[in-house]
Amino acid sequence: MKNTPHRGLLAAALSLCALLAGCERPPMESQQTGYRGTAMGQVSNPRLTEPLLAAQTLPEPLPAVPAPPGSPLAKDVFKNVKVLGDLPVGEFTRTMQAITNWVSPQQGCAYCHAQGAELSDDSLYTKVVARKMLTMTRHLNADWQSHVQQTGVTCYTCHRGQPVPAAVWFNQDGGKHAGGASALGYGQNHPSMQAGLTSLDVNVLSRYLVGAEPIRTGTPQALPMGSPMTIRQTENTFGLMIHMSESLGVNCTHCHNTRSHTEWSQSPLARTQAYHGIRMARELNNQYLLPLTSVFPDHRKGPGGDVAKISCATCHQGVNKPLAGQSMLKDHPALGGVPMGSATATPPAAATTAAAPN
Repeated sequence: MKNTPHRGLLAAALSLCALLAGCERPPMESQQTGYRGTAMGQVSNPRLTEPLLAAQTLPEPLPAVPAPPGSPLAKDVFKNVKVLGDLPVGEFTRTMQAITNWVSPQQGCAYCHAQGAELSDDSLYTKVVARKMLTMTRHLNADWQSHVQQTGVTCYTCHRGQPVPAAVWFNQDGGKHAGGASALGYGQNHPSMQAGLTSLDVNVLSRYLVGAEPIRTGTPQALPMGSPMTIRQTENTFGLMIHMSESLGVNCTHCHNTRSHTEWSQSPLARTQAYHGIRMARELNNQYLLPLTSVFPDHRKGPGGDVAKISCATCHQGVNKPLAGQSMLKDHPALGGVPMGSATATPPAAATTAAAPN
């Protein structure tokens, strides 16, 4: 009985350790990003951010291949060249080698081209997918400069030397349900990687980066009556915001003003870029990745039979600007593409109320 107080202290100490296990130990770094006294700042952990930034290295570009006037084009020399055929043969070959280095350095050219078959052969699914991804990259760089600006992306931005990018996502089943009179979980109360290991919706990305559910759920007055928004929609919005924060390694104040999260006119410019980024990811998933569902083999699909899809994390991978803002397009202008005018998005200049469109 004499040890009872000590046992109580030990239990309390262990409980305190358990509560603090999810916290990051100091010191932290804080950088002011807005007017003083408004709590507009970026808080970061140098033990996490420094290794991330150190990893944002670019591969050495291959030497450029001179193309004198009148040089033959790839589409006139090779068969079945449906993308990049407008390049001179030398630059086309250089680009193919660069893509191999970025996506399949271990597997080599055989990852997309069947051994023993002509280069024009399309029997490997990887070649069909690579062609679609090349088209997507050129479209992204040409038509989505509202998000990627002049920096752009290449295959390496997402793949980083791996055939499958590290940060892709699939639909989840949402966990088992007891059935009967028990309440539905609606995909919640199961730790979700998509939502930063919170218990929010496990399929939050499918709602906004494939579907187009309303994202902004705030109301212009306190205790609103008759609002069509629900607590569940608010939680789903939080799930998306947590995903974006984790993907870019930033705080909420990177995009929102602390005085009013809903006010566009007082928000940092990063919010406008994020606005376009959400729509860009949604369009790429729907127009380029989902149509490949029948092309991918089963072992490349998720538990529900869906293909891998992109999110903010696919390019950003924990940093505000992918590859720390370094551009590779200057060495590979062929991936810049030609504007098609098919991805214009209306700027949110007038979106100043909680009822603003998605």
